[in-house]
Amino acid sequence: MKIWLNGSLVAKEQAVVSVFDHGLLYGDGVFEGIRAYDGRVFKLGEHLARLWNSARAIMLEIPLARDALQAAVLDTLRANGLRDAYIRLVVTRGTGDLGLDPRKCPTATVFIIADTITLYAAELYERGLAVATVSTRRIPAVAVDPRIKSLNYLNNILAKIEANTLGVPEAIMLNLEGRVAECTGDNVFIVRRGRLLTPPIADGGLEGITRDTVLDLARSLAIPHAEESFTPYEIYTAEECFLTGTAAEIIPVVKVDTRPIGPGTPGPVTRRLTASFREMTRREGVPV
Repeated sequence: MKIWLNGSLVAKEQAVVSVFDHGLLYGDGVFEGIRAYDGRVFKLGEHLARLWNSARAIMLEIPLARDALQAAVLDTLRANGLRDAYIRLVVTRGTGDLGLDPRKCPTATVFIIADTITLYAAELYERGLAVATVSTRRIPAVAVDPRIKSLNYLNNILAKIEANTLGVPEAIMLNLEGRVAECTGDNVFIVRRGRLLTPPIADGGLEGITRDTVLDLARSLAIPHAEESFTPYEIYTAEECFLTGTAAEIIPVVKVDTRPIGPGTPGPVTRRLTASFREMTRREGVPV
């Protein structure tokens, strides 16, 4: 495996960063997870735009032009002979000292990993997930804006630990007001009274690329939809529920907190959006 690290493709064993890198010491950095399908990188422009916005929000200077970083992503895929892949693009504050001061980090560290990923077993996309609401609350948007896709995922990890102890693969996180924010790594959608709903970003969830793609698909398919706050009650009484994410894509949820959602099987809106999403990934993207 070849890793792109600070301008060079190196063997996996040589892809190392300093123990003084502030991405390691403090989670000071940003990242993107990106997918390639059949030799095309899906929504690469949108992912790079979000990376730059995240970096700008934390005053982190990315030491490459955007077109150069796009070329680096494509080079990494070619070097590994991958046409279907998960790409992890990471920018850290860089090497500094043991203090917090980012001014002590003169140059950001940039690396790109391209590999395969299987987040959920294939049969779960057909029969659906069981998930649980956990006690770990989402960090308030007034503390850290959820649109910043930072390296500090401890909040999500604590929720994931709760999911593990409950024996479910994913957890729904609420904000301090008890409204649904997101899952540990995915956005949440429900279909209730015929309308497709997802929480607004202000409720604490990431502004996901797949989330936005699903909203665009709903618009094109004339599916009534809205960004609207809801609580676990609205999930329990929904006709359908599904999660979205770059790694997860679109995966149905059929049970939440032991309660079946609708008839307990993936619903027609979920299936329709999934089919449209898969068709889109086959025809769109930046060629490798």
